[in-house]
Amino acid sequence: MPKEYRTIQEVAGPLMLVRGVEDVTFDELGEIELVNGETRRCRVLEIDGSNALVQLFESSTGINLSNSKVRFLGRSMELGVSEDMLSRVFDGLGRPIDNGPEILPDVRLDINGLPMNPTARNYPQEFIQTGISAIDGLNTLVRGQKLPIFSASGLPHAQLAAQIARQAQVRGTREPFAVVFAAIGITFEEANFFIESFRETGAIDRAVMFMNLANDPAIERIATPRMALTAAEYLAFTKGMHVLVILTDITNYADALREVSAARKEVPGRRGYPGYMYTDLASLYERAGRQKGLPGSITLIPILTMPEDDKTHPIPDLTGYITEGQIILSRELYRKGVTPPIDVLPSLSRLKDKGIGEGKTREDHANTMNQLFAAYARGKEAKELMVILGEAALTNIDRLYARFADEFEQRYVSQGYEVNRTIEETLDLGWELLRILPRSELKRIRDEYLDEYYDAREA
Repeated sequence: MPKEYRTIQEVAGPLMLVRGVEDVTFDELGEIELVNGETRRCRVLEIDGSNALVQLFESSTGINLSNSKVRFLGRSMELGVSEDMLSRVFDGLGRPIDNGPEILPDVRLDINGLPMNPTARNYPQEFIQTGISAIDGLNTLVRGQKLPIFSASGLPHAQLAAQIARQAQVRGTREPFAVVFAAIGITFEEANFFIESFRETGAIDRAVMFMNLANDPAIERIATPRMALTAAEYLAFTKGMHVLVILTDITNYADALREVSAARKEVPGRRGYPGYMYTDLASLYERAGRQKGLPGSITLIPILTMPEDDKTHPIPDLTGYITEGQIILSRELYRKGVTPPIDVLPSLSRLKDKGIGEGKTREDHANTMNQLFAAYARGKEAKELMVILGEAALTNIDRLYARFADEFEQRYVSQGYEVNRTIEETLDLGWELLRILPRSELKRIRDEYLDEYYDAREA
């Protein structure tokens, strides 16, 4: 039976100081029993001699310093996992909230996981089809990759996240595929949108959902992504599944980290965020990947809203250092009615070359991708010139490029949130758009592909 302490010295926001403790360790889980018999959970943040600073998972309201009791449970925070988690919805601390039965766990796992040894990692190389042309065609997602989406306040990242979760699949394999979806600090309306979207399309059958709402305690936000990644590690590395993990919104997670850091009176770093935020984010992102000798994998898409649309803000800045690229949503495209408003030029998937080509997508993929990027960039320049100098100042070829840029945005990037394109449809659409330009302009594509796809289909 755990020893009980009635030595609560102080409660300040989400933190509580307990004096005179023995054999208590960092990160250990505890329970606070109130006078009315109610119990609340906490975990140890810091040990200083016989003093323990603990972090509350729920509100501190009602905690009486002299009458409340604290028990330390001798273990860190754990999640009971089993395959029965698929098609279920949990709160941020892993408790079912879908009126279904409790999960009977196969095993209980520490939510902090174990860092993957770099030498045990397999290189990400299999293509994941999201059904979204701007990602599949130009910024390809590869199995085992970490590819964040940088959004901004008011942009439709929720719809894009739901679309990826519904449509994503590993092609050419019958291996089981699952989605682990964690919503961090979102509104009730957003949570409802995700749950209904998954249920309507049947995607819930292969999904595990963790919902942490904006009115839940900040400290729960710090546990939510770890719960989701623990479930993902079990499904991937114990059950051999391909798992896609979507975390939205990392900005709310970082704000919770800052709130707890401020309560601990730590010296703040950039913009008030703790100096260890890089390490903390890395401890989440680096749990994605593939392990040698194991069939499963974890592919991670963290979504974050950039405060003030600022790419240099600490959250997107640090995320960009840790992950392999980024998909950036554009307010300008959103105003034009482009859905999803993915800005393909500053977006980047550093592993895209590894997941495309013959046997993975199609032999012409790399050439057409480079040509589309180049043509769109030149088309945007032509449109800027048109604004400054007027259309009459443009050459005929510049007008073609300007037309290409418009068509590219309206037909290739803008496909809506319900359309699920195969990679062949995306590549064929790319060729259709490239036919706006004369063959002599397509210098990044090998002649054999031009013969097969440009000339043959034009005829």
